[in-house]
Amino acid sequence: MTTTLTTDTLAHTVLHFTPGQVLRSGAAPVFVRGEGIRIWDQEGNSYIDGLAGLFSVQIGHGRADIAAAAGEQMKTLAYMPSWSATTPATIEASNLIASLAPGDLDVVFLVSSGSEAVESAIKFSRQYHSARNEPQRVKVISRNLSYHGTTLGALSATGLTGIREAYGPLLYGFRKVPNTLGFDDGVEAAARVEDAIVEEGPESVAMVLAEPVQNGGGSIVPPAGYWQELRRICDKYGVLLCADEVINGFGRLGEWFGSQVMGVVPDLITFAKGATSSYAPIGGLLIRQPVFDELLDSHIGMFNHGATWGGHPVVAATSVANLTALRDEDVVGNVSSLAGHFRERLDRMASGHRMVSDVRGMGFFYAVELTADRETGRRLTPEKEAVLMKETLPPIMMEEGLYTRADDRGEPKILLCPPLISTRSDIDDMVSMVDRTLERVGAMEW
Repeated sequence: MTTTLTTDTLAHTVLHFTPGQVLRSGAAPVFVRGEGIRIWDQEGNSYIDGLAGLFSVQIGHGRADIAAAAGEQMKTLAYMPSWSATTPATIEASNLIASLAPGDLDVVFLVSSGSEAVESAIKFSRQYHSARNEPQRVKVISRNLSYHGTTLGALSATGLTGIREAYGPLLYGFRKVPNTLGFDDGVEAAARVEDAIVEEGPESVAMVLAEPVQNGGGSIVPPAGYWQELRRICDKYGVLLCADEVINGFGRLGEWFGSQVMGVVPDLITFAKGATSSYAPIGGLLIRQPVFDELLDSHIGMFNHGATWGGHPVVAATSVANLTALRDEDVVGNVSSLAGHFRERLDRMASGHRMVSDVRGMGFFYAVELTADRETGRRLTPEKEAVLMKETLPPIMMEEGLYTRADDRGEPKILLCPPLISTRSDIDDMVSMVDRTLERVGAMEW
């Protein structure tokens, strides 16, 4: 079993999105070391990190070269802000990120998290339209079950009601439309976005915000043509198109960016996690050069936004070391070459469990959706779903040697999003762990 903290030890630490009963019991795992795709607790138990930390440790754990790059930068220059000045490390990171981005997304604005990245996109979209003498364009169209962050603007764009309801009223002008789950026709799915723009009034809409493959709801892959239609709709109505690639970006779908997989160049891309493989906190906004130039050439003349740690030189040096390793070791190519095997193993595993209702995803980004009985169509009751997701699946997966998330946002599901360095054998081991978990869970009464 995983080592847990004592109640006294946890007295001064509030864990994120963690129920009070867990905090007061001290029943939280304590991880002390990582290497490759594995993590260890302080009793020496080893687990496959099936969530890559939080969809983010692309290069794997324990890379001494990345730690050394951060340490060298600390010794040289630990910090300078990005306010009308910069550092060589910041410039190098920005240049490298821009070189990997699709199309003319050549402008890089650095912050410290995915939430800040989305917040920056919201602010940029408003200021961009103000620069075009359309200050009434403030509304954002996003999708049901989407997750875009926890700061107030990002939370307003988020489509998960469970994490929104405690903080109302949220910001004005955020409209939700159906995501693509259940749609086979990309044009039909995108029509929901156009309908919302028309209903809100195109002259009031600033931006459409969507993940190429949506995390909330479980690795929802859009039907063919969806992103091309979003591009057409946004161009038609003068709306900025923003791809939220905080999770999708830096190789998770088998290309550097999910937008490349979808075959579209958006106006904005938000990124975070994989840019440093979470060896240091990062976030950022990629902006198409012509779009940014419009702002600079306007009466406003600047993007009037910033943050203390945006472009932090130690974070930038970490990002350069991480992205260089991902590139030189062809880690993105590893995802592309093994994606088919990953999917085939999951499909084969799912066929043997009546509890599995669907397998969704691509690259190294999958969700195994669960139900009471696939053959009869019987779904879990809310009470049994809560027991399954909160009390049953997590400890059994850990006992089987797998660390990942039992996700109850939308239908219940197991998420599988390992480090991008995972081998064919690693994938086989991970899927076998899920297989054994479902054998044990399926023997119970649901």
